[in-house]
Amino acid sequence: MKMTVSQFARKVSSGLAADVIGGALYAAGVYSFASAAEFAPGGIAGLSVIIHHFTCWPIGLCTLIINVPIIILCFKTLGKAFFLRSLCTMAISTIMLDFIFPLFPVYAGDSLMAALFAGALSGAGLALIYAQNSSTGGTDFLILSLRKKFPHLSIGLISLLTDGSVILLGGFAFGRIDAVLQGIVMTMVSTTIIDNITHHFTAGQMVITITNKGGEIAKEIGDKVERGVTAVEAVGTYTGAQRQMLLCVCNRTEAHRIRNIAYAKDQNALVTFCPFDAAYGLGFQKPPEER
Repeated sequence: MKMTVSQFARKVSSGLAADVIGGALYAAGVYSFASAAEFAPGGIAGLSVIIHHFTCWPIGLCTLIINVPIIILCFKTLGKAFFLRSLCTMAISTIMLDFIFPLFPVYAGDSLMAALFAGALSGAGLALIYAQNSSTGGTDFLILSLRKKFPHLSIGLISLLTDGSVILLGGFAFGRIDAVLQGIVMTMVSTTIIDNITHHFTAGQMVITITNKGGEIAKEIGDKVERGVTAVEAVGTYTGAQRQMLLCVCNRTEAHRIRNIAYAKDQNALVTFCPFDAAYGLGFQKPPEER
């Protein structure tokens, strides 16, 4: 289906908004909490924090410099569209890190609180960015490239090796074992936040409705919820009665609206919610190879 001008404009504006909000949250976690508390998070951000500690070079600039060879190596594997989206995200994140957040005071309190908030803010920011099929570059590019070439490899294992190495290096750079522990806490919190938020964006419900009024209910769902419905002829093995089974894939909010529509039309309908982690196709996510 060809995208209209208004649909394209909404897609671009929502992507840009996610980049700005996500970049701001990510920058707050890295600059205002991790760098200020003198510990290194995992990945390229951690390397940049370490370089900034010794040279005072801007963290965003360091991130861009380190990303250049990684981008060149991974460009063909990840594709032009993903690269261009990520380039825009990286530019916004760099502006946030080097020009916006240096204007604000940094956190100078408890070290554990710094690690917790660094992980929560950066995780929330990255989740918004990932939800738009973009990234901040760096180890994201390496992990996704390795995953494409070697599907049997665990993303968790690759992340653990890359992030763990940088966190350990941060302990030597800052001369404190606490720096390693803070980096571990930040990474664990960030990963948990990312998993929970991205799951919220992709998860949903399949509503299965068994009814005698399949046509009426399906039409009402199409008119009011604007979701497609698949109808399957079904037979009750106990009664032998012919009924219809309606299948509708939707988000959580729409699932409750569909339930109400079904019972408004048929008080004897059987409605079942089946949760899922992700759906691919028209009206949902594109398959990974098409992104």
